[in-house]
Amino acid sequence: MKTFILLIVIAAAFCSSPYRKVENGEKLSLSETLDLFTKISNQNTEEKLKFLEDNEDRFKIFQSNVERIIRHNANPYKTYTKGINKFTDLSDEEFSRMYLGASQNCSATYNKKIPFKNRKNVPNYWDWRNKSIVSPVKNQGKCGSCWTFSTTGAIEAHYALLNNVTAPILSEQQLVDCAQAFDNHGCRGGLPSHAFEYIKYNQGLQFESDYSYEAKDGVCRYNLTKPHVQVVSGAYNITLGDEIELRDSLFEFGPVSITFQVVGDFRDYKTGVYSSKNCKNSTMDVNHAVLAVGYGTENGTDYWIVKNSWGADWGDQGYFKIERGVNMCGVAVCNAFPIMQKTRVTK
Repeated sequence: MKTFILLIVIAAAFCSSPYRKVENGEKLSLSETLDLFTKISNQNTEEKLKFLEDNEDRFKIFQSNVERIIRHNANPYKTYTKGINKFTDLSDEEFSRMYLGASQNCSATYNKKIPFKNRKNVPNYWDWRNKSIVSPVKNQGKCGSCWTFSTTGAIEAHYALLNNVTAPILSEQQLVDCAQAFDNHGCRGGLPSHAFEYIKYNQGLQFESDYSYEAKDGVCRYNLTKPHVQVVSGAYNITLGDEIELRDSLFEFGPVSITFQVVGDFRDYKTGVYSSKNCKNSTMDVNHAVLAVGYGTENGTDYWIVKNSWGADWGDQGYFKIERGVNMCGVAVCNAFPIMQKTRVTK
């Protein structure tokens, strides 16, 4: 067995890129699958053989997931492509436990009124990344803190837009540690709309440089004397199910925190417009918070452009597109953005 594994690992080095074959929906040889397995596990050549011997069960999970990805990509009717990434050697249960929050009823807080000025001039395509107000993609690690990254991403972008400056880098860890009184639960989940309200009543959110991210629950150490950004009027909650208001809000006011339900076929996303028949879409089903930064249409399918928090090495440089206008996976049921200036709010 040891000699057999060694031979196929060596043989894989002479094959064309297995990553490309997977994305094209082509079947892999065992040697190519083994080579990919060791690569995503960051094993060097000397350690590969021992690693494979010690992780036979893990390899079986990886192999099964790769076969699932290839079957998907071989289907010409799919609107998006899957790829191999750092999650491919995890079971669905492991992935959910490590990276997703628990499903949470995203009932909205009090909804303020806000005036729209440009609803008649909304373009068919918009991407806030082209305006240089969106901060770099971050990585939440093995902590269900996606809601904190959605929150900081929105505030960073709105702050940059309103003040004509580079987006600041704000503290997710402060939200993990300190926002429990607003129905947030650290690494076990939370909601951006609740986080915006916490920041309002707390009188600020510190910078990452003063309150660094640890990817685990900790003791609150917020220091009001340190530099911080305020959300003066809390959250504006977009009408449940209204993707027209979501589009108009995103265009006029800036990126919007959104939530949806992640199911097993999403974590392999690479490019294209994500759509699924396996997810649910009610306020009780959402389990992942992200940041909508734009919208458009591809091959007749309307989509949202969304910033994730799984690192820039996931998906399309840390981003994904998801079908727009059909409440895909609950993307229309729990959306909010921060009110950064009182003059933008009418009571």
